[in-house]
Amino acid sequence: MEWIQKIRKCFEFNSVFYTRHAKFEMENEEFGRILDYEVYEAVCSGDVIEAYDGDKPYPSVLVFGKTRVSRPLHIVCAYNEDEDMTIIITVYHPDPDLWIEYTRRRKT
Repeated sequence: MEWIQKIRKCFEFNSVFYTRHAKFEMENEEFGRILDYEVYEAVCSGDVIEAYDGDKPYPSVLVFGKTRVSRPLHIVCAYNEDEDMTIIITVYHPDPDLWIEYTRRRKT
């Protein structure tokens, strides 16, 4: 099963844990507060654009997706296979000055 499928399955079965950091970033997002349902919508429409296989304690990925109203979001999440749970590490509205079409980092 691919990463995005595992993540979506966890959302369907309410097996998602938001870190304190993720909740803080969602509340304080410079482009406006991000709500849980927006994260769900972005994950359902999203794709993995970067993988961080070396992350500990679980490998993680960067998902790019859009909400129903086309708000772009980046969601960094890990998958805990033992618990069959997705861990949301951070969520943010990507800065268009730093990303090309929100999927590729701009060279600085």
